[in-house]
Amino acid sequence: MSTNRSEAEELLSAPAEWDLPRSRHLHFKDVLMQQIDEDLASAAAQTPRRRTWRPAVLLPLASMALAGALLVTFTSGDPETPAPVSATATLNRIAVAAMASDETPVRDDQFVYVRRLVIENKGTFEGPVRLGAPHTSEVWTSQNPEPVRVLGWMRDSGKDAIMPGQMLPIESPSAVPAGFDHPTYKWLASLPTDPDALLQLLYKQVRVADDESKEQAVFSQIGDLLSGTVMPPENTAALYKAAARIPGVRELPDAVDAAGRHGIAITREDARSATRDEWIFDKKTLAFLGARNYITHDETKGITSDTLFGSTAVLRHAVVDRHGEEPAKSDG
Repeated sequence: MSTNRSEAEELLSAPAEWDLPRSRHLHFKDVLMQQIDEDLASAAAQTPRRRTWRPAVLLPLASMALAGALLVTFTSGDPETPAPVSATATLNRIAVAAMASDETPVRDDQFVYVRRLVIENKGTFEGPVRLGAPHTSEVWTSQNPEPVRVLGWMRDSGKDAIMPGQMLPIESPSAVPAGFDHPTYKWLASLPTDPDALLQLLYKQVRVADDESKEQAVFSQIGDLLSGTVMPPENTAALYKAAARIPGVRELPDAVDAAGRHGIAITREDARSATRDEWIFDKKTLAFLGARNYITHDETKGITSDTLFGSTAVLRHAVVDRHGEEPAKSDG
């Protein structure tokens, strides 16, 4: 095993409380994923043998909006500049639509199931962005309210998927209590439903990487919760209203998710990390469709303007009784 891979494994399985800058996390994830590809290609050319190594996948569920994808966050603009009226109005409309949801409470022994179509960067870390083919990513998130080491399970399939068809644990070396890295239904239901109080809590508790602003860290955290969890409608609405209060948030009239679906987008750009994130919503129903992530500037990759780095489309969202179980076609 190479030094790079050993270092990457160690960092990717580090406890969630270790404040690893997002850019470094992405770097070592790139290194590890590329090493996996090289190992699989090498193994195919040799005599088959049992592989005893499996990656301990720790994508703190603050990153799982994009589970299986190399996604980045970004922020920009004057932190004192309030969100434009159009973005605020749209997010408030989305919040009203969310209140109409009839989500059934999730039991502690169940799993939240999310299936996404994912497009991610397959290029080298130092080289230009090279987007791979769309592939499917499935995630089963544990709702156990107790501190757990296995936060859930994931399985990718299709061309350019990493270790396609294999069920991989999303685990931590130490037990993670319910919270932003282990967002159970019960914990989400305990959050404030007043947008101002909720935003104050987010600003206080969300970890901020060295290469991003606090505003962007909170924006990204809200997006991850909205795209990868199930919660009571009033909590969903409160998160959208809280996002409307984050400086630098604006609206785009048209954006396309990884499945080719057009929608309106809420976006935020970060000059410090030179990235831009989009949340995409159906123009009629205002349902969350997916996300796009851009690098706006990166000298190592020769990027001087917006370059798509990753894209997702949420295809199914449901609750199941065990990991590996897929919802019936009428569910989700």
